[in-house]
Amino acid sequence: MKTEPNLSIKGILRMLMANIDDEKNMRVISLGMGDPTAFSCFTTTSIAEDAVLDALTSQKFNGYSPTVGLPQTRRAISEYLSMDLPYKLSPDDVYITAGCTQAIELAISILATPNANILIPRPGFPIYDICAAFRNVEMRHFDLLPEKGWEVDLDAIDALADENTVAIVVINPGNPCGNVYSFQHLKKIAETAKKHKIVVIADEVYGHLAFGSNPFVPMGVFGSTVPVLTLGSLSKRWIVPGWRLGWLVTADPNGILKNAEIVERLKKYVDICGGPATFIQAAVPQILKETSDVFFTRTLGILKHSADLCVKKIKDIACLTCPTKPQGAMTVMVKLNVLMLKDIIDDTDFCFKLAKEESVILLPGVTVGLKNWVRITFAVEPSSLVEALERVKTFCHTHSYEPKG
Repeated sequence: MKTEPNLSIKGILRMLMANIDDEKNMRVISLGMGDPTAFSCFTTTSIAEDAVLDALTSQKFNGYSPTVGLPQTRRAISEYLSMDLPYKLSPDDVYITAGCTQAIELAISILATPNANILIPRPGFPIYDICAAFRNVEMRHFDLLPEKGWEVDLDAIDALADENTVAIVVINPGNPCGNVYSFQHLKKIAETAKKHKIVVIADEVYGHLAFGSNPFVPMGVFGSTVPVLTLGSLSKRWIVPGWRLGWLVTADPNGILKNAEIVERLKKYVDICGGPATFIQAAVPQILKETSDVFFTRTLGILKHSADLCVKKIKDIACLTCPTKPQGAMTVMVKLNVLMLKDIIDDTDFCFKLAKEESVILLPGVTVGLKNWVRITFAVEPSSLVEALERVKTFCHTHSYEPKG
């Protein structure tokens, strides 16, 4: 089974679901999509629900919002993000988007100049490549190093960057790897970007979802070193991906982006984009202000338990290896040894046959840039995670060259 280049995650998952054998009458368990709302152990806080309901029933937010976003929403997000920074953001630094996906499209579009290229991690998030293809922006891929906790290969940055490089993408906490970068590593990335005079696109959609030894450090901390476009959303931390409330923020206390006219391009571009629903925007100040730490702590506890369980179960599957235990986000990359399996060509073949035979969905690593790896989502209720990985173990046993027992 071949897949098209630059196919989206949702696209490949649809194809995998279509390959399920309904005659087996097995419950389908998807460890492929990063949507925790599919499982009952992940729910948003009642504060968020009440805030949306209050905004909707007030009948004050049924009209259009300003294209940059409601003033109170921009102010709330600037104050929320400023709590982790050594300087204060202005509401004017914030642009409200329809989820983080639109923020990615916006960032690439405003940086798209003739012959421009952007440096992007491998493995990474395929939406960047898809958006770049529409804007005729070249994507140059640098490797993340699994043996170093998926850190950026800084030597590769130096080799790839040239006079046409406009930005580097940093995804932290990491999708698809589950990495959380240290302060020192982020500082080195910022210094490297400064050396090459490029902008950092900081994809922080999983911001604060860190449960390992490294705390979450926003890239905007280094905004005085290098201009940062911070991308984020309510989706993951508040477990509301369907609300499509995201943001692009210019973390640039030295005003370099204004001098480069990037800010003016931002303002013009959002005039042609449709943002999230006005009443969802109106709920944001209450959501950010009133959500308790208890809610966040509970979510992190579930994610850590699931991540630990996932790694433990993978150790029992001979053909799969997890090089680095996830420290954040909701996914982990696992290496697949196809040489141990008969009639399995590669990771795509593995995932399609697994779906057909065991009704379990994993994402082929080639989708995120690594052949013969798979991405596993662990934001799943524990019983479903255990059952799914037991089925993967059975599948690997069935296809092993030397099945035992």
